[in-house]
Amino acid sequence: MVPPGSAPRRRRVKDIACVLLVFVACSSGPSSALLDDEKQPTFLTASVGESVVFNCQVEFPHDIAIPYILRWNKEGNTVFSWYDGVMTSSEGYAGRVSRVAWDHQLQQYYTGVNHQAYGKGAVNLTSIRESDQGWYECRIYFPNRTPNTGRNGTWFHLTVDGGTLLAIPPINQTTMEGESAHFKCVTKEEGATVTWYKDGVQFSELPSLSSRSRISSDGSLTISPTDMGDPGYYNCEVTNEMGEKQSAGAHLNVEYKAKVIYSPSEQHLPHGRPGLLDCHFRANPPLTYLRWEKDGFLFDPYNVQGVFLMHNGSLYFNKVDSSHGGMYTCIPYNELGTEGPSLPMRVLITRPPVFTIKPNNLYVRKIGETISMPCDARHDVDESALTADAELGVPPPLSGKPVLSWTRKDGALIPHARSSISGGNLTIVNIQKEDRGFYQCVASNEASTITAEAELMIENVAPRAPYNLTANSTLTTISLRWVPGYRKPKQEYSVWYRREDSSEWKTLKILSVGTREAVVPNLNPGTTYDIMVLSQDVHGDGMFSKAIRVRTKGISPYSANTSKRVLNDLSGPFGFSEVMGPPKNVTVTVHSEGYLVSWEPPEPNTIDVQETPAQLVYTLRWAQGSQEHVIGKAETADTSFLVKGLEEDQTYHFQVVAIGPGDALSASSRFVLHVPPYRRMKAIMVGVLVGVSFLLLAAVASYFGRRAFLRHQKNSDRKSRQGHGGCTIGIPPAMKKTAEPLYMIKQPTVSTTMTPFECNDDLGGSIWSCYSDGHM
Repeated sequence: MVPPGSAPRRRRVKDIACVLLVFVACSSGPSSALLDDEKQPTFLTASVGESVVFNCQVEFPHDIAIPYILRWNKEGNTVFSWYDGVMTSSEGYAGRVSRVAWDHQLQQYYTGVNHQAYGKGAVNLTSIRESDQGWYECRIYFPNRTPNTGRNGTWFHLTVDGGTLLAIPPINQTTMEGESAHFKCVTKEEGATVTWYKDGVQFSELPSLSSRSRISSDGSLTISPTDMGDPGYYNCEVTNEMGEKQSAGAHLNVEYKAKVIYSPSEQHLPHGRPGLLDCHFRANPPLTYLRWEKDGFLFDPYNVQGVFLMHNGSLYFNKVDSSHGGMYTCIPYNELGTEGPSLPMRVLITRPPVFTIKPNNLYVRKIGETISMPCDARHDVDESALTADAELGVPPPLSGKPVLSWTRKDGALIPHARSSISGGNLTIVNIQKEDRGFYQCVASNEASTITAEAELMIENVAPRAPYNLTANSTLTTISLRWVPGYRKPKQEYSVWYRREDSSEWKTLKILSVGTREAVVPNLNPGTTYDIMVLSQDVHGDGMFSKAIRVRTKGISPYSANTSKRVLNDLSGPFGFSEVMGPPKNVTVTVHSEGYLVSWEPPEPNTIDVQETPAQLVYTLRWAQGSQEHVIGKAETADTSFLVKGLEEDQTYHFQVVAIGPGDALSASSRFVLHVPPYRRMKAIMVGVLVGVSFLLLAAVASYFGRRAFLRHQKNSDRKSRQGHGGCTIGIPPAMKKTAEPLYMIKQPTVSTTMTPFECNDDLGGSIWSCYSDGHM
C-alpha cells in the first residue's frame, strides 16, 4: 500500500531534479560535446593507385612507454600487426602497408601535410585498390598489463574513388640485382592500351631498359634481369577506346652488394699540399665499411698521422709527402657483402709547378695601344727529394713544362681576334675600354694548378674643369651657370655643395647630357654654401671647377640657442620657418593594434616658395594628461603612425612636427584624445551578464517550485474534505474561533481519554491534529 502523500512527494522531487538537470546541461554541454567528438571515426578518401596514412595515436598508462602490440583490423579481420619489431601482413596487403617512419632528428614520427606529428600506431597504405574501401580499426594491446587494452582504439573509414579503367594498380617492389621484378597493372576493359613510364620517360625512349622488359596482355610489366640502374618510379597509364585515361605507379628498389665501379690506374697527388684519394663505388643497402690496402697490406688511416678517412670512404691527406706514394686498393662492404676489391691504383707524388716569370701586378695603357704580359713556369725539382723518391721507387718529375693558359678573373672572354698567346705571353692589340680588368696566368700539371694575376687599366684623357661659375639664389634654391673646359661628346656634369660650417659634400647629378646650368633645391634659407662643378665623360671623372660661395635669401630658421632637434616639450619653442606651414588635420582613429595618428603635409609659407619641399620628415610627439613633457616620440617619412601601449582612462595630447630642408621645423596644433576604460567596461558587462543569467536561473527554479507548492496545496485541501477511517481530520474548533494567525495559536489541551494520531508529513508541516473520536 502506498503511504498517503507519497505521490506528491515524488512529483516534487522530480520537478527539482528537472531544474538541476537543466542547470547541469547548460554548464556542461560543451564538455559533453567534446567527449562525443572524440568518439567520432575519421573518414579518409583516396583514389586507385594513391596512398593514404591512417594516423593512430598511442596512449600509454601514466604517459610511460611500455611494450605494446599494434593491430589493424578491417571489418573484423586483421590485415596488419606489429610487435617488438616484427611485422605481419595479410594476403592482399603484403608490400603495401607499413608503419610510418621514425624521424631520429626530431625524435618523433614524420609529419604529414598538416604538420601534425603521426602517432606511434600510424600506418601507410600504398597502391590503393577498390577492394581497400571499408572500415578499419586501430587497436593497441599491452601484453604486460591488465587490462591490456586501455583506452586505445580508433576507427577509420576509407572511401576509394575507383577509376573506370584500372582494377589492380602496381605496388612497390624490392628485388636483388639480376632477379626479376613484376608490376601489376590490370585493366577492367578489354581493348584498353597500357603505356609504361620510368621517372616520367616512356619505355620506348629507354632502349637499355625496354630490351629487358616485357608487357603482358593484361598490362602488367616484368623486368628481367634487373640492373643496379633500374631503381625509380614506374608508372602505368591505361587508355580505353574512348580516349579516357587513368594512371598509377610504384617504386622499384634494386639491392646489390657493394661494388667498385671505377678505378683509375694512376692518381697524382701534389707534394706538400692536401690531397684526396677516392674510391668510386655503389652500394644498396648503403655502405657499412670500407677497407683500404697499400702495397698489399692493410692501410689503416687511423694509425697514419695526417691521413683521415672521410664519410664517403675517401682518403684525405692533410699534407702529401713522398711516403704516401704506392699501390692502393679499396674494398667496400654493405649488409649484403662486397663484390670484391678495386683494381690497383698507383698513387704518384707530383710536385706542383712554379712560376719562373710572372706578369706585373698592374699595367696601364691607352685606348688603341698594344700590351704584352709575360708568363712562364716549370716543374718543381728538389734534388734532396729526388734521391728519397728513387729509394722508394717513385718516378722522377715529369719533363717539359706545365700547361700555360690565360683567363679573365671575372669570367669574361679575352678578345680572340685581338689577342694571341706565344710561349705563355699574352698579347692584346688595339686595346678597348672593355679590356679593363684582372687577368690570370694559369700553370697546371697532373698534381695541381697555380695562378698569377695582373690588372690592366685603361688610361684616358680627362675632361677639363668648367669655369666662370655664376649663381643666383632664392630662399631654398641656388641656380648655377658655367662654361665647359672644351666641348666633347657625351659630356656630363655633377654639382657638389655643402654648408659653410659642414665638412660633408652632397652631390646633384645632372641628367641632361651637355647642359651648362643647374638648380640646387631644398636648401636652408639664410645659409651660406660652397659649390663646385665636376665634369665627366665616357672615360671617367674629370676636374673640379673652382669653388664659389653663395648665400640663400631669408633668415636662418635657427638661432644659436635653438636646438635643431625636436624638443621634449610640447610648448616649443620652434624657429620660424619661411619654407613651409605646419602639418594640417591631425586625427587619431582606433586601430586593431593601437591608435593610428594621421595628418596632411604642410603647405608653402611664402610666395617665393611655390611648393612644399618633397624631402620632409615628421616627428610625432605625445604627452599624457595636462603635462607638457613628452612621454613618446617617433620619426617617420609617412603621414601616419601607429601608436601602441596607451593606458586606458587617460587623456593624451598629440602634436606633429615637420622637419624640412636644413632642419626647418614647423609644428601642428594639438589633438586631444581620451582613451576609454575598456577593461572596466568589459568587467561591468561581464557582471551584468552573470547577474542576468543568475536571475533567469532563479526565475526558472521559482517557477517550478511554485508549481510544486500549488500541487501540494491542492492535494491537501482535497484530503481535508474526506474522512479517513472514522477519524476526523481538520482544524480543531478552538483554532477556528480565534482570529489570530495560525502561528500565534497555542496548542489546545488534549484530554487524556483521547488518542491522538501522529500527523503525516504530507500535510506540509502545518499544525494539524487527528483524534480517534472526532471530539476535543
